[in-house]
Amino acid sequence: MNEPADARALRVDIPLRADVPLPDSDRLAPQRALLTEAFRQEAAGAERPAPVSLPRRRFVLMTAAAATGLVVTGGLVATLSDDDAAGTARATTTTPAGRRLLSAQASADTLELAAATVEKLGATEPGPKQWVYEKTTSFDEGTPRSAEHWTRWDGTGAAQLPGVPGVGDTSDFDPNKVQVRYFPNQEEKWKKEGYDDRSQRQFYRFLATLPSDPDRMMAAIRKEHALGDIKGETTAQRDWREIDVLYRSVLIPPNAQAGLFRALAKIPGARVEKGIEDPIGRAAIGVTVTYAKATGSGWQGKQELFFDPETYVYLGESRHAAPVEIPEWAKDAQGPYASASPAPGTDPDVMITARAAWGVVDKPGERP
Repeated sequence: MNEPADARALRVDIPLRADVPLPDSDRLAPQRALLTEAFRQEAAGAERPAPVSLPRRRFVLMTAAAATGLVVTGGLVATLSDDDAAGTARATTTTPAGRRLLSAQASADTLELAAATVEKLGATEPGPKQWVYEKTTSFDEGTPRSAEHWTRWDGTGAAQLPGVPGVGDTSDFDPNKVQVRYFPNQEEKWKKEGYDDRSQRQFYRFLATLPSDPDRMMAAIRKEHALGDIKGETTAQRDWREIDVLYRSVLIPPNAQAGLFRALAKIPGARVEKGIEDPIGRAAIGVTVTYAKATGSGWQGKQELFFDPETYVYLGESRHAAPVEIPEWAKDAQGPYASASPAPGTDPDVMITARAAWGVVDKPGERP
């Protein structure tokens, strides 16, 4: 069968024998670059010939998530199907407010574009005496609360604002004054004890050694990271939990950022939402997963990670717990069962947080 030249250029031949290894990132790089440019042109509305139907044998964008059929998120029920016979992505689901929940393939395309974008970024590691700054905004029953944190790169200092009073006499304590603490260098101790705790420098350097291939990267993270296993948790659920925690690191090397986006694309049920805002009102895209049944960790409901729609930097996250189901026999019970269900009108969110500002500075109290 004759196929367009553009389609041949984008094709990646995948060996079908079990004894032949899958292509590595270097082999996939040219096709990835072509796909990235095609996505950029489409996003910019560039005039070009009729879209090419990509072959089904694509390796870069095929994900395990494509097999999932149904997801429920924010009151929206959308049927999410695999590619059609031509290998093109099906239409997204759009709400009246403009939120768009992408199909499995469109989500994978978006996450690959994000990965291809961030892995081109340069990276300069801070000096040992520099400080990583982060301002976060969290919400307590809808009320925003902001805090600022400074962490010294070598792990020997930490500062915060507002300050937190310590033990003893606090009569002259000023919460509006930056509170700075210094510690002995613990990097060698942490290394010898198995990295149960690490300085930001150690953690950054660990991430920098990881391959951007998502399967190998997540296998290395599961082996080295100190989250621990939870009985009954699937590998995909563990990977989401790992990724969620990793994004709370302010500085992540470009190779690891790219690998995390590709790993998200491989989590069954993970989808991209467009036309949304992050918790503090900035334009964003979201990567969301909804657990209809409780996971091994006991979580049930929707979780979403927010990213800038152009630079793909991490902006924050939200978790919306599923309503607690009370058995009929316990609905009229007294004691502990009486408080098991949320009060009417309360917000079921268990966590909403945004990274409002971040950067590297030379001393605590400075801001980028």
